[in-house]
Amino acid sequence: MDYRGSSAYDQSEFFSSYLKRTGRKDSPNNAIEGPIIYELVGDITNKTILDLGCGDARFGKELLEKRAKYYTGIEGSKQMAASAIQQISGMSGAIHLESMESFRYSQNEYDLVTSRFALHYVEDIQKLFNNVHNTLKENGKFVFSVQHPLTTSSFESKKAGDRRESWIVDDYFIAGERKEPWIDEVVIKYHRTIEQYFQALVRAGFQIVDLREGEPKLEHFSSEDEFKRRQRIPVVLAFSCVK
Repeated sequence: MDYRGSSAYDQSEFFSSYLKRTGRKDSPNNAIEGPIIYELVGDITNKTILDLGCGDARFGKELLEKRAKYYTGIEGSKQMAASAIQQISGMSGAIHLESMESFRYSQNEYDLVTSRFALHYVEDIQKLFNNVHNTLKENGKFVFSVQHPLTTSSFESKKAGDRRESWIVDDYFIAGERKEPWIDEVVIKYHRTIEQYFQALVRAGFQIVDLREGEPKLEHFSSEDEFKRRQRIPVVLAFSCVK
């Protein structure tokens, strides 16, 4: 069975395996993407934050501990949303169980919109970027990460196993649906090039102020072998934009 959007995370075994993977210190989430996102987000004191595809809201909890004013998480998976609600219980925040596409984006409400490794599940990225631009306050910031397009162009090399030691890049300029074998399931993601992300942001009215391709740094890894492996190909693409 192929899973779209957040539906895979409502499968108990998949959900459990995912949390174990992302909890590893040397996972791309922690060793590569996390440090970049925190650097791009910067000081969030007294900021109102919208987090798209918030997962279990560990990120939201950390933002609130860093004195964010209010955190709103959007999550389409029931299991993830339940974990997220528990994660920020008693703190200044709320979790909405709905997709990024169906959420009603109020105008000029947030100082910061974030999304971490989630927007590659969205088919109509232009509509989403337009909604994000609309919901940000003037000079508000949009910081997000996705799987790097070099890794989403083709998942042919994953047929040999989930831990890739080589990468096939194919059909790079053909945007659209891809089927990724992942954690013993098949999930639907949407490939688009760096240029296509950039152009969609500009059309939405954003000014792009920073772009990162997730160059790994040794100090974020416990294993030097894993650090060297991650130097071979980018797995993260992150943007920082302002309204």
